[in-house]
Amino acid sequence: MTTQTFGPYSPIRQAGNTYYISGQVGVDPETKQAPADIASQTKQVMRNMQTVLAEAGLQLSDVVKVGIMLRDMADFTIVNETYQTYFEPPRPARSTVAVRELPRVGGENPILVEIEAIAHKSDAGGAQ
Repeated sequence: MTTQTFGPYSPIRQAGNTYYISGQVGVDPETKQAPADIASQTKQVMRNMQTVLAEAGLQLSDVVKVGIMLRDMADFTIVNETYQTYFEPPRPARSTVAVRELPRVGGENPILVEIEAIAHKSDAGGAQ
């Protein structure tokens, strides 16, 4: 599967051993559609994140910082419940903010969550 972007930006950039992953949204790369609910969108975001990381030889355990943008802070608990299944302790540092809107790229359904990340690949492998 190839990483998708929705504008003039790179899905991931490397600076030394640090990797900056652009915000991922819950659009399925095959159907070009986003699910209607926040839990399904969050799962798709994380699958997309795993694809971007894998194409750079990384995995979720290399992620050290995450930024989450939510259209509605009422979705915070559902996103947390889904998100925590993807990371083992120690989990990445994280910030979550509410935004007024996110890009409309998910077909009929609005984008409800976007997640960006910073990963670090140490010489020993895995985040420190």
